[in-house]
Formats: sequence, C-alpha cells, structure tokens
Amino acid sequence: MLTSIRPDRDAVALAVSGLLGGLLLWWLGLHTQGGRSPLAPWVTLVPLTAMAGAELLRRAAPRTALAIGTLALVADQFTWGSLATVLMFTDVLYAAVLYGPPAAARRLPVATLLITVASTIGFLAWFREPEALLIGLVVGLVSFVPALTGVSVRSHRAAADSARLAAAQTARLAEMDRTQAVIAERARMARELHDMVANHLSAVAIHSTAALSIDDPETSRSALKVIRENSVEGLAEMRRLIGLLRAGGEDEPPAAAPTLAAVDTLIRQTNVNGASAGLVCTLEDDRGPEPRALPTPVELAAYRIAQESLTNALKHAAPGPVVVRLGRAGELLTVEVTSVYGERPGPTAPGSGAGIVGMRERVALLGGTFEARAEQGGRDAKVWRVRAELPLNEREMRE
Repeated sequence: MLTSIRPDRDAVALAVSGLLGGLLLWWLGLHTQGGRSPLAPWVTLVPLTAMAGAELLRRAAPRTALAIGTLALVADQFTWGSLATVLMFTDVLYAAVLYGPPAAARRLPVATLLITVASTIGFLAWFREPEALLIGLVVGLVSFVPALTGVSVRSHRAAADSARLAAAQTARLAEMDRTQAVIAERARMARELHDMVANHLSAVAIHSTAALSIDDPETSRSALKVIRENSVEGLAEMRRLIGLLRAGGEDEPPAAAPTLAAVDTLIRQTNVNGASAGLVCTLEDDRGPEPRALPTPVELAAYRIAQESLTNALKHAAPGPVVVRLGRAGELLTVEVTSVYGERPGPTAPGSGAGIVGMRERVALLGGTFEARAEQGGRDAKVWRVRAELPLNEREMRE
C-alpha cells in the first residue's frame, strides 16, 4: 500500500524545484500580494511547503494532491503570496486531469471553466471596473488552461494507446493467418504425399508378404516384378512431389498435375497389383465421347479420390470387382468407386485411416459432397462405396 503512493522522479524534481524557487522569491522579497497581508512574511512559506508536498503526489495520488493543492492555493491568498505556489498548483491540476480517473478528467475542465466565468462576473460586479477582466483571465490561466491541456494530452495518449493496441492486434492476426497458412500447406503436402506414395507402397507390402509366405519361385518372381515396378513408380511420384515443392526453382520445372486422363493407368496398375488378391478393376466413364476440360483443382481432386479409393480396395477389399465410375450432370462431376466389402483372404496392408480424411478434405475445399460407407449390394453381398460430387462452377467452388 505504501509503495503505491511513492512519488516518481519527475514529481520529486518538480517539488524540489518549486520549493527552492519559492524560497528564492521569498528571500528576494517578491510576493504576489504586494505586502497587503497583515500576516508575517514567513507565513507565505507554509502554503508553499504544502504545495510542494502536493507535487510529490501528483501522479501517485492525483486527487489527494489536488485537494491539498487547492487548500494551499486558497491559504496563499491570505499571505503575502508566492508565484511558485501558483505555478505548482497549475501543474497539480494538470496532473489531476492527466493521471486521475476518467470521471475527474471529464469534470475538472467543466468545473474550472465555471469557476473562471463566475470569478470574472463576480469581480466585475464587485469592482465595476474593466480591469476586473484581468483577474478573470488570471483565474482562467491558473485553473481552466491547465485542465484543458491535461484533457488534450490525455486524449492524445489514449489515441496512441489505441493505435498501439490496434497494431498489436493486427500483428497477432497476421501471425495467426501465417500459422493457419503453414498448417494448411502442411495438410496439403501430407495429402499429396499420402495419395502419391500410398498406392505403390501398399502394393509393395502386399506382394512382399506374399513372396515371403509362399514358397514358389514363380510366385516370388512375379511378386518381385510387381514390387520393382511399384518402387520405380513410387520414386517417380516422390520426385514429382519434390518438383511441386521446388516449383519456380532453377534446377527443374514443376511437374504437371495428374488428370482424369491418367485414370486408365491407375486401373491397369490396380489390376496388376490386385491380381493375387482376386481384384478385377474396371472403368465406367459416363462423361460422354469427348469430355470437356475441367478446372485444374477438380481434375486433381477427382484423380486423387480415384487413386486413394483404389489403394483402399487394394488393401482391404474382398475378391471381386472394383468399379470406378465417372459421370457428369450439368456443372457437377461425380466420382464413384465400389468394391466388395467383407473378409479378405491372403496378405493385406495396414492402413492409417488418413485416406478417407484426406479425400473428405479435398472435396470440402471445392465445396462438394463426399460419402464413404458400406452398402447392401446384389444378392447377399455388401459393397464399399466411395462417392464424391465436385462442382465445376468456379463461383460454387469459391462459396
């Protein structure tokens, strides 16, 4: 509690300077009342000392300082008077407006204005001389002007604080945007890496397991051939991803993004990789004899959805048909992949669960709809169906 009212260096400097200045004026015999007071000259030092004490509290306790300063100023009028006391009062009043509570900052300028007007009118009525206006002017300089100055400085400081706060908030928002951009880019890279490599690594895992578990030279040779093909293609996909990350570099130009025209290649790869598991993959393209060019983001998303769905079928689907259907109705592209749902004999590849999440995120970014679930197929069989609807209209994609 005591540390909260400890005076700062500026307050001490002002108090000491005002007190020494007042002592010098008193020693030189310079008084504001001209010796009209019946009291002894040394009494002038009492309000001077009290005002110096008020200066010490100008910032730590501005309202207390103003109360002490007002009493000291009134007492000074009954002594020989000191200019230092008056000057220190103006600073105490200024500090009360600047450092005091908001209510004081609003009321003190109004109160000092009313005191100035009332003093001017009172002295005019008393002296009935135009010189009485000078007394009102002095009262205004001592009270209203310091209060008005305090309000002005306080307003400028508040505006500066608001500007600094706004700048800090802007910086925080910019940092949040940067962080979100980094997270989004990492998510995009993770999707690309998963979609590019998962298909080939799944085939490698399945066929390497088959080669190790089946003691047949021909089967092992066939499995090693598939493993080599997928390893080479996976390496090429990794190089393509590196090319995307280094797009604009001097060493190599960025590789083109895959499109739906390459789905036939995916079908062939899946038939080769899934032959040992009894998978037969076919493509049903209902987009027409000459499919119209699609927006690049839609082409890439549709290709990745088909690729990831075939990868999941290679990992988990039971023996049977795997059908990829491409369709278009107006401004909507449909990608649907179905496979037999059930227990699968033979080796399988582990899944991370990120594939469906990645497909759902891709579709959501384009404003489409996505579903992946098991459904009742023909007879007693169940099928796993992945279906995505991607809007082709740029306005719908932005919305």
